Amino acid sequence: MSDHVADKVRAFAEVLLPTMGLELVDVQFRREGHGWVLRLFIDREEGVTVDHCADVSREVGQFLDVEDVIDHPYHLEVSSPGLERPLKSVRDFNRFLGKKAKVRVHENVDGQKVFVGIISEASEEAIQLDLEDGGKIRVAFDQISRARLVF
Repeated sequence: MSDHVADKVRAFAEVLLPTMGLELVDVQFRREGHGWVLRLFIDREEGVTVDHCADVSREVGQFLDVEDVIDHPYHLEVSSPGLERPLKSVRDFNRFLGKKAKVRVHENVDGQKVFVGIISEASEEAIQLDLEDGGKIRVAFDQISRARLVF
């Protein structure tokens, strides 16, 4: 059920946010404590303000009410992804070329699953990190399980 909700909200937000000058970073819908939380992470080049979050919250809230997507109580949260934002697309990696990232892969590469380095290249096929020890690692994009900026 949580994937169904996240997918519907993602589809709506991917149409809505560009009209507001924003981009969708991630959608999460999960049980926390005694309730459910729907989180949207939004961003834009110049940064996100509280007003942006409030506007998106209002629009998404109206969508959820009209479409009746969630049939039980939940909390809606809209925020920026923060300094250590996730990197989910080739566009994200290209946007943050020259920045430090932590990348986790599905299968060991050179005996490791986690790499930290500067993003030096990004394409549809792979990314390249300049590692802290002076080496370089090229990781196929489909082998990345998680990645985020490191502050």
